[in-house]
Amino acid sequence: MQTLTVRHVTQYSYANPVTFQPHRLMLRPRDSHDLRLVGADIALFPHGNIRWMHDVFGNSVAVVDFLEPSNELKIESLLTLERYGLGGLDFEIEESATSYPFVYSPDDRIDLGRMLDPHHPDPHGELEAWAKGFVAARPTDTMALLTDINNSIHKGFSYNLRFEEGTQPPLETLRLGTGSCRDFALLLIETARSLGFGARFVTGYLYDPALDGGDSALVGAGATHAWADIYLPGAGWVEFDPTNGTIAADNLIRVAVTRDPSQAVPVAGGFTGLTGDYLGMTVDVSVRCVRPEEPLAA
Repeated sequence: MQTLTVRHVTQYSYANPVTFQPHRLMLRPRDSHDLRLVGADIALFPHGNIRWMHDVFGNSVAVVDFLEPSNELKIESLLTLERYGLGGLDFEIEESATSYPFVYSPDDRIDLGRMLDPHHPDPHGELEAWAKGFVAARPTDTMALLTDINNSIHKGFSYNLRFEEGTQPPLETLRLGTGSCRDFALLLIETARSLGFGARFVTGYLYDPALDGGDSALVGAGATHAWADIYLPGAGWVEFDPTNGTIAADNLIRVAVTRDPSQAVPVAGGFTGLTGDYLGMTVDVSVRCVRPEEPLAA
């Protein structure tokens, strides 16, 4: 078990005071057997009223109504978490699913629903052909197949920290050979879905022990991060991080799970003002491990 603190600050600047529309925040994880939420605070400037809800996936969502205009908007989230990892690939897949292809049970197929279906156009079958290229034989080992795809994205594509909104279509990532963690996660999800696997998008954070000592050894640490969950009978949802080439890693801090990346924006909202009022945005994320002798963040 590790005790971790996450500080996530999003700040917007405007040339003149503007009026803020309701904002939707996905910054609070859910308690589970592998992730315990010890503390969670949100600080707002200007002041606002917060109401909480669960979205269709059961994620915890804060909706904020801001009370006054301002030329600055600052949203600061501070989390204290206990992360319990498996310590490796310590899970069992049902015997019927250890070899690919396999068939999900009728109940699983109903519950997975649209998470079984590719969401992005592939008119000439490029993505499908790329996916099928990993299937060396039928049957083939399920975990070996998924590991090969995960590693192929990690080793064969160049990481690019993009600041544009949204996520690249999978075909664009495939053709360019470059993308962000969100782009790589979506490419893996669509590849897995084209092969018949249930897959979903995960957003959260990545803890890298090297950050506490200075340099980062992992890609995506010290920022928001994204990866894929793939559903394997017996094991359940298994985390695949193609950006770093890891599976079921202990250092992934899940905040929200969704069917599509567009549903997992950490901070979303608008403002009413004049053309040219918007000056820019900054995001600062830090993830630290709390040593036993250290006090927890207030």
